[in-house]
Amino acid sequence: MKVGMLTGPFENEKLETVMDFAEEAGIPCLEVVAHPGSRHIDPARLTADQAKKIMDRLAERGLQISSLAYYTDTTDPKRAKAIQAHAIKTIDAAAMLGVPTVCMLTGSPLPGMSKIDTIRQVLPKVYAPILAHARKKKVNLAMENYFATCLQGLDTFEVLFEVMKDDHFGLNYDPSHLYHQECDHLVPVSLYGRRIFHTHAKDTLVDKARRAKVGIYGSGWWRYVIPGFGNINWGEYISHLRANGYDGVLSIEHEDGAQTREEGFCRGAWYLEQFC
Repeated sequence: MKVGMLTGPFENEKLETVMDFAEEAGIPCLEVVAHPGSRHIDPARLTADQAKKIMDRLAERGLQISSLAYYTDTTDPKRAKAIQAHAIKTIDAAAMLGVPTVCMLTGSPLPGMSKIDTIRQVLPKVYAPILAHARKKKVNLAMENYFATCLQGLDTFEVLFEVMKDDHFGLNYDPSHLYHQECDHLVPVSLYGRRIFHTHAKDTLVDKARRAKVGIYGSGWWRYVIPGFGNINWGEYISHLRANGYDGVLSIEHEDGAQTREEGFCRGAWYLEQFC
């Protein structure tokens, strides 16, 4: 298992800058933002020569790309064709770079539909051409279980894998989103271990005193933090990952407002390294 980082907080800087930081910080894997127009990797503009240069620069620093990240509201009907087209280009870029995984989202529930209904009725149509191309290129699609999308509680996990049976369709699993919902973040690891292609390393800090005051519908009683600064037992979680066959990346997603960009990534990497 290796430590990685989502490059999003460096979105205004070149990929070369991220590589330099990752090498200095001892973070060997990069989850690279690949949105349209991204300064890190823009799949629509990536050429074979550029891909080779990127791979050479990574090799010089002892780094690798664990996944390309294209996080957008995939169920937006007004953008469906554009989203599918860019996702396919992202898969092509991943294949060109030798990257095994593209990370995406299940999208939001459509108006008048529940999350489960959207998963059943909309998601298969949205992902049909994307998944067909991923299968052809031997690239995995990994959905982040962001609670604001259709993939929220464990019931939505059940329906997702009931509907999306293809072995190239799985998870970019993030335990932090389940923790503040008081869902069991360990259960999906054992149930869907072989479909976990990538993981986000993000912690959740719950302020129980504030929650008792404002109630679960109030605000400010939980926040995302760097691993080791919240309530998740990372030794326990990673042991479950190992026991269920996962030996990939722990990709730090830095959303901790109490730590600077660099110190958050460095502290998270130092903490996680003990379990790798």
